Amino acid sequence: MTDTDSTANADSPAQAPSFSAIHDGKILRVTITKPRRKNALDYDTMVALGDTFVAAATDASVRVIVLTGEGGDFCTGADLSTTAAEQGRGITSEMVMDAAARLVRAIVDAPVPVITRVKGATAGVGVGIALAGDLVYASTDSYLLLAFVNIGLMPDGGAAALVAASAGRAFAGELALLGERLPAPEAKQAGLFTAVLADDELDAKVEAAAAKLAAGPRRALELTKRALNHATLTALDTALADEKTGQIELLHSADFLEGATAMLTKRNPVFAD
Repeated sequence: MTDTDSTANADSPAQAPSFSAIHDGKILRVTITKPRRKNALDYDTMVALGDTFVAAATDASVRVIVLTGEGGDFCTGADLSTTAAEQGRGITSEMVMDAAARLVRAIVDAPVPVITRVKGATAGVGVGIALAGDLVYASTDSYLLLAFVNIGLMPDGGAAALVAASAGRAFAGELALLGERLPAPEAKQAGLFTAVLADDELDAKVEAAAAKLAAGPRRALELTKRALNHATLTALDTALADEKTGQIELLHSADFLEGATAMLTKRNPVFAD
């Protein structure tokens, strides 16, 4: 799969998306394959992942999707190391936000159940991607992190709606406003993870759930998923729109410049009064 955005500069080709999508019987196994960057996502990978979930929606052979990250982490958000090259191709912040929103929406809208298998770090837009799944199985060493506020930004990837839908407004506020790690046991207690398991039990749980869903009644599962999402994710589209507007503003702010500089120079930021 390749990036088909017509605004990209032809002199600077798109990167090869860093993920695999393998059909295993009725199971589609989607794996982010950038472990050296803790599976952080570049623009081309976000677009291609979105394409994969959109295509799966019309593939009658797919009965369940398992989404995970290669190596020790699920996904640590956007890959900032690719930003300069992407900007050189004409990829704007608006396009990146749209690609992330489309991916999250495609996971939620998939007519088959999506299992997210979470290990290690899940941060930034990775939080929205993980929580968009219908069943979220995590290892005991995993954690969620919405650290945007620490560098003058706001959560994106639908995180505000997805966290609040499962854990409530007060809990979502603590996670988003304080920007601190949330260990897996606390995420499970808050209702954000379906189950937390030891490493040697995680894969067995994921495989058992995937096998049961793959053998289940496709239409009944689709309508059940749709009803659950309609009942709980009524604010997702509004959150995605607010995130895009707010994040674009913040990316051009003095606070973000200070936050990013502080992060790169390993000091505490000093935000404007």
